[in-house]
Amino acid sequence: MAITDKRITRETIETLLVTIPAGTVEMRDDRTKKRWSAGVACFRLSQYPVTQELYAAVTGENPATFQGKDLPVETVSWIEAINFCNLLSESLGKSPCYSGDLGTEKVTLNPQADGYRLPTESEWQYACQANTQGIRYGRLEDIAWFKENSDNRTHKVGQKLPNAWGLYDMLGNVWEWCSDIYDETVYGSYRVFRGAGWCDQERSVMATTRRRSHPVSFRIDDLGFRIATNAGN
Repeated sequence: MAITDKRITRETIETLLVTIPAGTVEMRDDRTKKRWSAGVACFRLSQYPVTQELYAAVTGENPATFQGKDLPVETVSWIEAINFCNLLSESLGKSPCYSGDLGTEKVTLNPQADGYRLPTESEWQYACQANTQGIRYGRLEDIAWFKENSDNRTHKVGQKLPNAWGLYDMLGNVWEWCSDIYDETVYGSYRVFRGAGWCDQERSVMATTRRRSHPVSFRIDDLGFRIATNAGN
């Protein structure tokens, strides 16, 4: 399948991507009380969650519960998110990052591929915090759509203030799928998502909050994703 919308080119996707410098991030899991440090190589991340307009242009579908071309796409599974990444990569002449049976949980990430992918969990948190240790990058009402101000729905991307690296909606609006398996020994193939959504209370809307669910069957109206790629690609 190829992109039929001629406005979606390498150049249009490039304008969405922000270069994130290398660094280190301190991770934590409130369920297990575990803390660890992760190194992050330089990479690039989209300024915004993937919109319904972009998702439909690439896949020919729009599964979102709250319809609107500038709203973040939601109600997508992890598998559907990585299929989008592969379709976008192939349509723009890049190497797909994911291989295996893309209809199941048996998926392999090629970290050297030059295509588009989901950020790793450590990349996501490091980018959200913009090389700080804060749980938020500003006053919550100014940076995020959450339960107290969302009117029980998603909102157009980029309406709240960005973080120091120019990334919008990293907190609130929709949760975002990451590449990683959460805890294979306990949860099997469950994948991580981060950032909180429009229906979450203030206490959950933090850069450090971790959630997980099934990569194939789990879809919900406050869960979307944004794209990443390796630096130099």
